[in-house]
Amino acid sequence: MKGAELLVRCLRNEDVRVLFGVPGEETLALLDALLDSGIQFVTCRHEQGAAFMADVWGRLSGRAGVCLGTLGPGATNLATGLGDANLDRAPVVAITGQAGRDRIHKESHQYVNVVDMFRSITKWNTRLEIASVIPEAVRKAFKVAEAEKPGACHLELPEDVADEEVSTASAPLSTERPRRPSPDRPALRRAAELIDRAKNPLIFAGNGVIRGKASLALREFAGRTGVPVANTFMAKGCLPWDHELALGTIGLQMRDVVSCGFDRADLVVAVGYDPVEFAPKLWNGEREKTIVHIDFTPAEVDEDYQPAVEVVADIREALDLLTDLVSTRRDPTRTRQLHDWILGELHAGAADTAFPMKPQRVLHDLRKVLAPHDILISDVGAHKLWVARLFQAEEPNTVIISNGFAAMGIGLPGAVAAKLLHPERRVVAVVGDGGFLMNVQELETAVRLNLTFVVLIFRDDAYGVIRWKQLTRYGREAGVAFGNPDFVALARAFGCRGERVETADQLLPALETGFGGRGPCLVEVPVDYRENLKLAERMGQLVCPI
Repeated sequence: MKGAELLVRCLRNEDVRVLFGVPGEETLALLDALLDSGIQFVTCRHEQGAAFMADVWGRLSGRAGVCLGTLGPGATNLATGLGDANLDRAPVVAITGQAGRDRIHKESHQYVNVVDMFRSITKWNTRLEIASVIPEAVRKAFKVAEAEKPGACHLELPEDVADEEVSTASAPLSTERPRRPSPDRPALRRAAELIDRAKNPLIFAGNGVIRGKASLALREFAGRTGVPVANTFMAKGCLPWDHELALGTIGLQMRDVVSCGFDRADLVVAVGYDPVEFAPKLWNGEREKTIVHIDFTPAEVDEDYQPAVEVVADIREALDLLTDLVSTRRDPTRTRQLHDWILGELHAGAADTAFPMKPQRVLHDLRKVLAPHDILISDVGAHKLWVARLFQAEEPNTVIISNGFAAMGIGLPGAVAAKLLHPERRVVAVVGDGGFLMNVQELETAVRLNLTFVVLIFRDDAYGVIRWKQLTRYGREAGVAFGNPDFVALARAFGCRGERVETADQLLPALETGFGGRGPCLVEVPVDYRENLKLAERMGQLVCPI
């Protein structure tokens, strides 16, 4: 048995179903071994697309997505996707080929030290120096990638190690997953005491709630205690948008309507909260709030985030136990008033018939054609901020937003991964015209795989979020405008369907047509991003009513 064959056996042992990648000369042995493995190799058109697919697969499944690139440029092309996975806490294992060990010590064609280069954007990585260590290294890569906080790991396979003969007695290691620790009881009691004494407690839910499958426990805790809930971009859906205690999503750098809930809070229960999404200084700049930290890992050291108590344990179990320890049951009337006011603010413009369309109307119509369990993958750009604020998530892990690394180009590759993982659900990639063209080549991948999903393009012929910030700060723009192709013709050139929306009332039928056909469908919507500036003006004049 060769090293490459042993590596594939280990991947099967980890229950890897799909591997995303681009073939290369130094990965020939590995690709050949995959042919007889039962693992689906998805040939991508760029390694960045492959890494983003593995990233979203990891976010949605909780198990490590796997991507492959060859040495040199194949490996460097993976870097952005791995950085995204690492900061968005998505479990990913990347495999790269490498030159034979006999030429690693000297200047050599396409050789760069990928292990050193990837060290800062992965949780752990290594070179497989001899074939016999493959079972240990693969098991460690998956275990570390999936452990809290999840992230990216990387294995480098030199081509001579891939061809190296190894004993047939070599076997994959056990994949038994460890149980997460139970909460410390004194810490739980202290947390309950602080919540009971608080005048206006608030729950701030982060992505860890979704990773820990703790959404139902959070809903029970909020419902039993009457404590309202705000969430980060990546925790959308942890509480249904229409729940009376849901205050919605916070994460804009400026004050937003959800900030009103934080203004009045004297205690924040941070559950699965990750400061890479929304820095503590943006919601606790005066450092006057008492903080209860509930997470799988200890709190990050930050002068604006100093918990009075830390409950470091399985989030779901911690919330279950804490629900029975909190004795105060709060009247939700005041929270319901704030909830209704926030929803009213967010719904403004949802029925507007103006054209180019308002982002509010676009997302309102999109919500109509999606079931609660359907999946939206948001690319990064001005549209992401509107998705985070307005799109009404009803279930966890149905809105995937990159907000740790916040990498443009994730939308289309992410939709490919989502549809492969959940073929029974409707999937939509919401993208800007800037981010879409960064990985447009993966349309061919989607067509080849016959995946039916919609790519909804917010078109404004510019890098919209940068334009927004330039105009807000300087009153003029610089270097953000660009031209665009005929998107409908481009879609058809790739062999997929295209729809151009020319009035506001055409969007809903265009979306239904897109989801109702076969294969991917691109829907182009000109969007009036003057709404961005109007939003900034409103936020600057925001007065909380309650």
